[in-house]
Amino acid sequence: MRSNPSAGARVHVWQEVLCMKPRQIVERVQWLGAIDWDRRLFDALIPLPDGTSYNAYLVQGSEKTVLLDTVDPALAHVLMEQLEGVPRLDYLVAHHVEQDHSGTIPVVLARYPEAKLICTPKAVGMFVDHLRVPEARLVAVEDGETLSLGDKTLQFLHTPWVHWPETMVTLLQEDKIIFSCDFFGSHLATTDLYAQWDKVHFPAKRYYAEIMMPFRKLIVKNIEKVRACAPAMICPSHGPIHNEPEPILAAYEDWAAGEPRNVAVLPYVSMHGSTKLLVDHLVAALAERGVAVEQFDLAATDLGKLAMALVDAATVVLGTPTVLVGPHPLAVQAAYLAAALKPKFRHATVIGSYGWGSKAVEQIAETLSPLKCEVLAPVLCKGIPRAEDYAALDSLADAIAERHRDLRPA
Repeated sequence: MRSNPSAGARVHVWQEVLCMKPRQIVERVQWLGAIDWDRRLFDALIPLPDGTSYNAYLVQGSEKTVLLDTVDPALAHVLMEQLEGVPRLDYLVAHHVEQDHSGTIPVVLARYPEAKLICTPKAVGMFVDHLRVPEARLVAVEDGETLSLGDKTLQFLHTPWVHWPETMVTLLQEDKIIFSCDFFGSHLATTDLYAQWDKVHFPAKRYYAEIMMPFRKLIVKNIEKVRACAPAMICPSHGPIHNEPEPILAAYEDWAAGEPRNVAVLPYVSMHGSTKLLVDHLVAALAERGVAVEQFDLAATDLGKLAMALVDAATVVLGTPTVLVGPHPLAVQAAYLAAALKPKFRHATVIGSYGWGSKAVEQIAETLSPLKCEVLAPVLCKGIPRAEDYAALDSLADAIAERHRDLRPA
């Protein structure tokens, strides 16, 4: 009599049954990879409310076969099952060392001992350090270098700081397909092979805000590099394929280099209600003056949505009570997030309350100092706000509205 498999074994078998089959993009170019429906956190830091996917791509030329990227090691079995019908792999292209793309590389290299791993020169040492890939298996390619697969040609284009220093993209010249890894990606679990812009716009913007925005000035140059290829299709390593590239290219250009919009972002935390009274008054005053406001309660907000709001904002107003003469820890976190993401807002200030003394403004200003934005006059009240505090908020609203006068609408 057969014994029942363990629960873990049943789950593994069930996963294997549900593996997506390779899907054709164009002749002899296939999507491979894994859809991670249930993942909710990335790098123990980034929320994934819509799951994600890890996309790999197989290109079969008349003479050589190449796999571009792999999948997160937790789903290695999915990719390896998809490769069952591929008897030989000549090359494996690694666009980026981060493990959600590269973690299954050692498994693939073990199955295909003849395969060479192609990467940028900066990635060589990183693959040795992070994944212990033998140097003999690594081939470094220069910017613009090409590789013939017979009737198909790959061209490697270095795109540093999108979003690590070693990253690159690959152009399949004959089909005008850009394999872009994290560039133009979206954390979105979906069975859609191709992007529907109304569906992918939100997760793509969130992805840009959380991952790409700190490097926006460098990203502008790399967008130009991609545009020069006139791609017919962009195949990222997260989310669906952009078979109509213009919407994502135009969006990235706007997010990275477009002028800020008439938006003030107001993340706040309030312990006993005084700061919330200030926030409510300022939001109403700004709205009355035609300034759009996005308000976030830091005790409950999704930081990914806050990051998205920072993409377009012209002004940030941070609301905080005083804790032991400094800003509330959640306000410190929000200021640190803004400084790390390097959005393009031009003005910042602090509103808040205190009991007997406060250094909140000085500490927040110091955290935001790398952004070199204009610091507007703060408004801090002692205890419950008084009439003069509300008048100061009205003056602050006037100052913000004046600075937003010629900005694009929200």
